[in-house]
Amino acid sequence: MSGHGSSSEKGVNTSLICQDSYACGGSEEAAFECHECKSLQCVRCELELHSQERLKNHERVPIGPGHVPYCDNCKGGNGDSGKRHRSVVRCQNCKVNLCQDCQKRTHSGGNKKKHQLTPYPPPPKPAEVNFVQILAPPVVQIADDTKSQRAKLLEKISSFLLVDENEEMKIKDESSFVKSLSCNPDQLLKVVSIFGNTGEGKSHTLNHAFFTGREVFKTSPAQESCTVGVWAAFDPFRKVVVIDTEGLLGNSSKQGQRTRLLLKVLAISDLIIYRTHADRLHDDLFKFLGDASDAYLKHFTKELKATTARCGLDVPLSTLGPAVVIFHETVHTKLLGSDKSSDSVDRLLLERFKKLSRFPEAFSSVQYWGTQTLTPPTDFSGLQNKLEQLLDNNATRSPRTPMVIFKALQALSERFNGEIAGELVAHSCFFPDEYFTCSLMCLSCGSGCKNSMNHLGEGVCHEAKHRCRYSLQYDNRIYTCKACYEGGKEVIVIPKTSASSDSPWLGLAKYAWSGYVIECPHCGVIYRSRQFWYGNQDPVDTVVRTEIQHVWPGSDGFLKDNSNAAQRLLDGVNLVAQSVSELSVKPAKAVTSWLTDQIAPAYWKPNSLILVCHKCHTVFQDNDTKHHCRACGEGFCDCCSAKAAPVPERGWGLAPVRVCDVCFEQRASYAEMLEAELEEEEGGTLARKVGEAVTNTIGVVVTAIDIPLGLVKDAARPAYWVPDQDILSCHNCQRDFTAKLSKHHCRACGQGVCDDCSPERRPVPSRGWDHPVRVCASCNQKPGEL
Repeated sequence: MSGHGSSSEKGVNTSLICQDSYACGGSEEAAFECHECKSLQCVRCELELHSQERLKNHERVPIGPGHVPYCDNCKGGNGDSGKRHRSVVRCQNCKVNLCQDCQKRTHSGGNKKKHQLTPYPPPPKPAEVNFVQILAPPVVQIADDTKSQRAKLLEKISSFLLVDENEEMKIKDESSFVKSLSCNPDQLLKVVSIFGNTGEGKSHTLNHAFFTGREVFKTSPAQESCTVGVWAAFDPFRKVVVIDTEGLLGNSSKQGQRTRLLLKVLAISDLIIYRTHADRLHDDLFKFLGDASDAYLKHFTKELKATTARCGLDVPLSTLGPAVVIFHETVHTKLLGSDKSSDSVDRLLLERFKKLSRFPEAFSSVQYWGTQTLTPPTDFSGLQNKLEQLLDNNATRSPRTPMVIFKALQALSERFNGEIAGELVAHSCFFPDEYFTCSLMCLSCGSGCKNSMNHLGEGVCHEAKHRCRYSLQYDNRIYTCKACYEGGKEVIVIPKTSASSDSPWLGLAKYAWSGYVIECPHCGVIYRSRQFWYGNQDPVDTVVRTEIQHVWPGSDGFLKDNSNAAQRLLDGVNLVAQSVSELSVKPAKAVTSWLTDQIAPAYWKPNSLILVCHKCHTVFQDNDTKHHCRACGEGFCDCCSAKAAPVPERGWGLAPVRVCDVCFEQRASYAEMLEAELEEEEGGTLARKVGEAVTNTIGVVVTAIDIPLGLVKDAARPAYWVPDQDILSCHNCQRDFTAKLSKHHCRACGQGVCDDCSPERRPVPSRGWDHPVRVCASCNQKPGEL
């Protein structure tokens, strides 16, 4: 490889770039020159290359500013270091270092003659070379220095909780994820995760394989698991997000959810380590990987593809799963295939999968690495080399930014979540379909929905594998127009009060004469229930065909009684009454206020001067009732004058009368009031008392009329409407209904809403309302015809 220097044109190149690119990708400044590797190396590459057993004794020297590298064209020509020459120039166009002979041979003619060449200083004299060699530290000291530098960098690294045991993400956005990793947001990373049974030493393995034994992931000698949920840390040397997971077969009441969480981690990983400390490979290992492969292909591949489109990610998420390394540590037994070739090991693994009828097709590769530990500590160097080889391979899974990694995990967490019933936890399969499919079941036949979890958010309706059966309780039939069906179209029709072409009042008249109708959008009115005096046939026998559909929890019925003739009549009467009431409210209020002022006591404030409540300062509307406090005479709203107390000093006797909240608190006890002397005669309040008696009598009559009126409204209510007595608050804004906040029904969903949450008017043909009627804000936002 070429030693790339600074692109500066000022004199000698003083910044040489690593030529090996083993750990840094060729982006860091060179710090050493290895004579046997015949290359310049940065601190990371030098440390990781020479930590291997076969390269430990290489001769290498540190380099500094002004160092003259070997010629790129002639270095290592025949393996004899004596034949290598130091460079005299650097070609800034070709980005290569050249000795004098190579310069004449390659850059003396043609277009290369015009290339820009930067000269190097002459090489040091032999005496100077010897002096430099004397001052140069030995190889062991260099290795110790680089290890200490790396240890200092690792001191700042710590793990953080990414997802808890309830599948809830603890990192909420991409910026927090990048901050927790302490990496550059544009840096390209890979993901390595570890799986295995609880107590197998997964955290310990990650600490030694990636962080030189430093306890980045917590370990504990206790019986309880020290890793709960999913933890992550960043390896800055390999540019890897390292993920530690909770062990299998642990003591957990939510085993299904935690197992599903493992598959989410697997789906975003580029490399998986399955750690086992058993002397022989157990079947659970192969079952786990096989079931994970099946679940990944069935449920996660589609979701990962959708993530790229939904989130606008410009980096493709490969549908081919991660590479797997089975890390097997034994004590008393030989390693798998120890007496055979590596090809035999791969064949043995495939045979084990085949015996259990498991096929790890989703994984790009399944490889084995074993180590026999006769005397501790465990040797992780072989595992490190295996991991580095796989991480360097970008053929299947390319590195990506932290944002892409986070978005993929977030999408999977949002899609696959929720409680898993205890009876669904299967022991024959690690990842049963119930962990990832919709949990709702048909109320009529009991079939489960076959779509993925949370599919309603994407506008996908519930579906089942099997046909449904009819249930009288749910009346799960739908009608389709027979003529349209024979013409190749399936058009759903419903019985309703009147045709869409009829006006509301004409429709009611026709309904009274000839009954309900069935109308097709293409064929018009195809059926009337009382079209003839006698001999009317059932629509199923003549113009419609019946289909049975599934009944999902929370869905509406199919052939519910959509007859709304009585409610239409009430709506019409109410409209007329409301119009008359609105037109007459101001004159009526003016007359009432004048009469009230004529019979009011002298100390009462006139109604014409009361514009706001004296306490809460609420502005009175035209139809709001003003109340006078019998003690102070000021005007109040109903809420601020709801209390009662005797006011004998104003001539109201000893009976409790309406007072405001302030006067009520200032009133003396009832016993003290009995002893008080009357300061005014009753003459000033007598007229008002007579007026209140008349008003109360009329109020009782109105209440008596309201009771049967409520019964009439209940009888006229369509079947899908929620009864008035069950509506306590607005379905949309959750405000409690009061005397001033009226209840209204949405004609589409039948829920009770306030006037502010139902300002729109739209036809609702599916409920038999062909003319614009009241709909709530939620139904109004639904696309298409209601």
